[in-house]
Amino acid sequence: MDHLDPIENANPSEMNSITYTIRILFFLFLMILSGISCLDQTLEQEKPNVLFIFCDDLNDSVEGFGGHPQARTPNLTQLAQEGIRFINAHSANPICGPSRASFLTGIYPHNSGLYGYNQNQNAWHNNPVLKNCKPIFEHFADNGYLIFGTGKLFHNNHHTQPLFNRPDSMGEFGPGMEYGPFAWTGRLSDNIYDDLVAHPEIPRSFGNSGFTSFAPLSDVPVVHPDADQHIPGYTGWYMANYPDGKPFRYNNESDRDAMPDEMSADFAVEKLQQDHDKPFMLIVGIIRPHSPWHAPKEYFDMFPLDEVQPPPCLENDLEDCAEELHYQYYWPKQHRFLKLLDAYEGDEGWRRFVQGYLACVAFADAQIGHIMDALDKSRYAENTIVVITSDHGYHMGEKNQLFKHTVWEESTRVPMIFRMPGGKNAGTICDHPVGLIDLYPTLVDLCGISDSTMRNEQGHPLDGHSLRPFLDNPGTGSWNGPSVVLSCIDAGIPVALNEPGSIEDQHFTVRSRDWRYVLTRTGAEELYDHRNDPHEWYNLPRDPGFNDIKGELKTELLRMTGRDQ
Repeated sequence: MDHLDPIENANPSEMNSITYTIRILFFLFLMILSGISCLDQTLEQEKPNVLFIFCDDLNDSVEGFGGHPQARTPNLTQLAQEGIRFINAHSANPICGPSRASFLTGIYPHNSGLYGYNQNQNAWHNNPVLKNCKPIFEHFADNGYLIFGTGKLFHNNHHTQPLFNRPDSMGEFGPGMEYGPFAWTGRLSDNIYDDLVAHPEIPRSFGNSGFTSFAPLSDVPVVHPDADQHIPGYTGWYMANYPDGKPFRYNNESDRDAMPDEMSADFAVEKLQQDHDKPFMLIVGIIRPHSPWHAPKEYFDMFPLDEVQPPPCLENDLEDCAEELHYQYYWPKQHRFLKLLDAYEGDEGWRRFVQGYLACVAFADAQIGHIMDALDKSRYAENTIVVITSDHGYHMGEKNQLFKHTVWEESTRVPMIFRMPGGKNAGTICDHPVGLIDLYPTLVDLCGISDSTMRNEQGHPLDGHSLRPFLDNPGTGSWNGPSVVLSCIDAGIPVALNEPGSIEDQHFTVRSRDWRYVLTRTGAEELYDHRNDPHEWYNLPRDPGFNDIKGELKTELLRMTGRDQ
């Protein structure tokens, strides 16, 4: 029997019924396809957004982090009440260039060889390892995220804008890096930074760099002409990171140009007010409290000079420290802090510096508040992970230091706050030692991104560990990361341009819940008991009663740096 075509052999009524059925099935098929497409789009939109803000040189002078008792940070305080505070978080390398290269690529300095020597020329994107690794915002862009960035991201924004200007439209980069406004000589040399000076009211014996300066914007600088120094003189503030510089207009507090951080905050607010059809990562690099410590007068007025308290310091604190850690190769055989004390009567210079630093912290806090207010009023308020931290800490006179780039607590420690969608674990504290190195793997985990972060086989996988267990339960003892957090600084041993530094030429430290252990490049050791010595005043390594804990911490340090073989 011949096979019959069911349609050809059907009668007219049957034909109409079959046609109707086919049309219905086809319509349902289209509806299913449309539903799948809508579901894919909905799932993509439901991926969490990320607001990632980090300040420059912000130490623990944030309310709730045990730093300076006079700190005024109401917006960060509010955020901490809404999120999880990590009170034992540390930078992998406490100076701008290597710290940012590390946490924005997720690679430890000892695995990249980028420790910070000559950090203005040795950029991450020329490093043999890091140039083959994706920075966090590039990796998120490759996985469907819109990327918006502003301010100071990599140090001196090394290779930041080319990343944002990729042919595949990775994202949008707003106002760039600018440390100003500065006092200016009126002279234009090949390097504009050579022509910037400290505010004229600051004694020259402390320093005359544009970065060794603290003053409210209302104290408009007047730099007088000096024919012997070839200085034409200039009245007013000046911005450096523009072609040939740019004057900063200041008439009064309400009639002036916006400062760089204010422009970055406005850019972030603008992006939060827009409609986006994809999840986004908004990354904001706030300059302050990086020097120069110039801010609007209202923030200086929050800290009357006669009420400012210097931080607790121990006289001759360096006497029991490793001698090679006394001085930084940036300023050999001098202490900027002691120069500041000598430049003023009594502790006036110290109080003026602290006033300027705290004013800049309060100013940075205000910009964060501006951004957070916009987020909380936006459609993204309930589906955005917020992370706020700093690239490293900063000494305010402790151990005679007025800088970062040391292996001690005030340099390595950073404030870190996570605010999770839905207010999960709001107001809780985690005291487990963690690092900036853990931020990249945490955000990748939270956002469900599993692709490789390496551009090719010459790259390196992420070094840190996801903090998700602590975000789920801040008091958990179950984490696959280490029991200590690792930091290092370069010792000033020269390396060829764009060549990795040797691990044997650096100083390393690990911080546990209760202890800090230091191992210098020559084998000198330091040990501090944070249970009884939170300021790290008493170095204990010669006491045989601490040999066991010292040995355990040294073993962990060598294991983490791959030198335990």
